Amino acid sequence: MTFGKNGNITYDSKQKTIAVSQSGKTIFSGAKASIIVNGKTITADSYPDAVFAKQTIKDDLGNGLKYTLTYKEKNSPTLIQSFYTYSNKSYFITQIEILGNGQQIATNYISPLDLGKIAFDKIENLQTVFVPYDNDAFISYNSKKLDTISHNTSAEVGITFNNDSRNGFIVGSLEHTIWKSAVKTSNKNKEASFSAWAGYSERETTRDSIAHGIVKGEKVSSPKFFVGYYSDWRNGMEEYAKANRIVEKPFVFKWDKPTPVGWNSWGVLMEKINYDNTTKVADFFANSVPQFRVGNTAYIDLDSFWDNMVKGGFTGDFSKLKEFADYCKNKGLEPGAYWAPFTDWGWKDGPNRKAEGSDYTFGQMWTKTGNTYFDFDGARAIDPTHPGTLKRVDYVINKLKDCGFKMIKIDFLGHAAAESTSFYDKNVTAGMQAYKVGMEHLVKALDGQMLIYAAISPNMATGRYAHVRRIACDAWKTIEQTQYTLNSVNYGWWQTYVYDYIDADHVVFADVTEGENRARLISSVITGTLITGDDYSKDGIWSKRAKEWLQNKELLKIVENGVAFRPVEGNTGKQTTEVFEQKIGNEWYISILNYGNASKNYALPLERLGVKNGSYKLRDLFTEEEIEVKNNTINLSLGAKDARLFKIVNR
Repeated sequence: MTFGKNGNITYDSKQKTIAVSQSGKTIFSGAKASIIVNGKTITADSYPDAVFAKQTIKDDLGNGLKYTLTYKEKNSPTLIQSFYTYSNKSYFITQIEILGNGQQIATNYISPLDLGKIAFDKIENLQTVFVPYDNDAFISYNSKKLDTISHNTSAEVGITFNNDSRNGFIVGSLEHTIWKSAVKTSNKNKEASFSAWAGYSERETTRDSIAHGIVKGEKVSSPKFFVGYYSDWRNGMEEYAKANRIVEKPFVFKWDKPTPVGWNSWGVLMEKINYDNTTKVADFFANSVPQFRVGNTAYIDLDSFWDNMVKGGFTGDFSKLKEFADYCKNKGLEPGAYWAPFTDWGWKDGPNRKAEGSDYTFGQMWTKTGNTYFDFDGARAIDPTHPGTLKRVDYVINKLKDCGFKMIKIDFLGHAAAESTSFYDKNVTAGMQAYKVGMEHLVKALDGQMLIYAAISPNMATGRYAHVRRIACDAWKTIEQTQYTLNSVNYGWWQTYVYDYIDADHVVFADVTEGENRARLISSVITGTLITGDDYSKDGIWSKRAKEWLQNKELLKIVENGVAFRPVEGNTGKQTTEVFEQKIGNEWYISILNYGNASKNYALPLERLGVKNGSYKLRDLFTEEEIEVKNNTINLSLGAKDARLFKIVNR
């Protein structure tokens, strides 16, 4: 079975295994289909010979061929393994379907490619990346040397690559409305292998305290899995991200406005927000930084505690909040609000509290996990399929729409994807199915009236429902927080193609050094958007730097492009590459960050950056100073806890 320009999928009819080669080079071999149905493990090699077929297809990815291997045996479910191939794509897609032949199928483990032996490089040369399922609990990506570990289980997508050559192999799920999936990369006796499956549940990663829900039906399908080998793993990850957006189209309305920029109150003001200080912040953005715009507006977003302005709580008087929203609009700004729609923060006060929007109680709505409930981050999850939850969504969203808000930051969305022993909707048996119900209802309630920004949320499954997503957990001002955020850009920058934009969280200048301020600002610019977070109701060093930097036309030009920079290195473990690069049109940009406590010298060959050898200068976008590039290598020194952002210009 051929794919792309020089790819081959080979089926071994005796062993019933799959091997893949590219340009005659074996990428992996020995992978077989494996499932657990009604508690019984079944593998492809337990069936008689498969029936092979092919047909032409035309779908959103293009024209191609679909190959199928159908396994049938009396008293066993029928297995159909499909391979979708395209002559103009350097990847293929595989999927398993289980047919019950009149019987109900029940499964929470389904693997189209199990125990494939990775063969494209020596194990000593390979890195494998832990990709988190979400951005909660200050989790980090982790690029590990494969020969030093026994295994690595990564959520949704597995990446194995040689950091020197950048050759890499990628396998990842393209559908996220039914299953949580994972890829396990293993090292056994210095031999690398991988398994890609759906039905993933692990407390440390997916936050679940119980097994993945059982998916039932007369036919049950795995997600489609993307499989590709690339000369540069970064190209592969970007192609994987773009394929996700094609295969699983956005449910959210199309964003056709410029890159969002603005301010969020959680940076400094936090629980202290009120009408007085937030309208003063709006004054600052209207009067002191009028050029801090991409397009015609900036967002002034109230985070948690906006109900400080609502007399009588969520069922009270919203008139002051509407007054705030009107004030922003009169200043040419867009007002934003915040909500965590699938959480109960007051659960310790008991189950009998009435939920807003209906006569249901919170206790009736809590997500059940056996004899207990799903509690995480201090909040208790509420069942996204429960009518009380959905009526509460309608109630709160309608209040915010009536106030005139144009942006909403939604948070703690992972609570809606928790596995449960039973959902209100009995047709829903798995966390991702529940997530789909809750998030689609939320998006419909918003009715195209607000920019949707997701904070803590599943990495991949949220792509259908949000315009902007924060790439990591919370970050404020220090170099350590900047590095933490950029770890997620280092290994998750490709999500810039899953969402309209990814974001580095609110940029706080506050009272740290100028170098740390510059690094924090750069971390946001190179992620793709720019949301600030200082208390601009007061004057301070932060407002001085804001006036100087937030109106920098060259920085705003990069933000307008709205695409995350690429990492230059991928072997940094839980740490972060110091160099990111991006080509916008015909112009190259490079950011260099020193996270350390001492100054550091850098020697960066242009070739490693992907820039053709030539005669260049670096132009500092903050100072406009220029540095000559000699011998096709960038040589410069950077102070402790500092950063620079350069444009590469011809001499």
